[in-house]
Amino acid sequence: QEQLVESGGGLVQAGGSLRLSCATSGILFNLYAMDWHRQAPGKQRELVATITSDGTPNYADSVKGRFTISRDNPKNTVFLQMNSLKPEDTAIYFCRASYRSLNYWGRGTQVTISS
Repeated sequence: QEQLVESGGGLVQAGGSLRLSCATSGILFNLYAMDWHRQAPGKQRELVATITSDGTPNYADSVKGRFTISRDNPKNTVFLQMNSLKPEDTAIYFCRASYRSLNYWGRGTQVTISS
């Protein structure tokens, strides 16, 4: 059974940091590209960061220089280090695993940034 479980969300002040984790099970993690997406109230879900199976990262312009995506293949886990957080980063953050036509999503973790 494929499972992705996000953790690490919370409430922090603007300028603070959070580190999100997404633990996976039931997939061959090494094969999968891993993404972080977010969805703010009343807005569409947007791609935040991606890391390929070989570890190449890519970022949305809105988070470039502030967020870092990484993966720990032996632990089947992907991380999102978020620094210099802004109120506009407030959203539910989801991780996704993708490989060819396969896509699996976690249930999300809430991130709230107070001004």
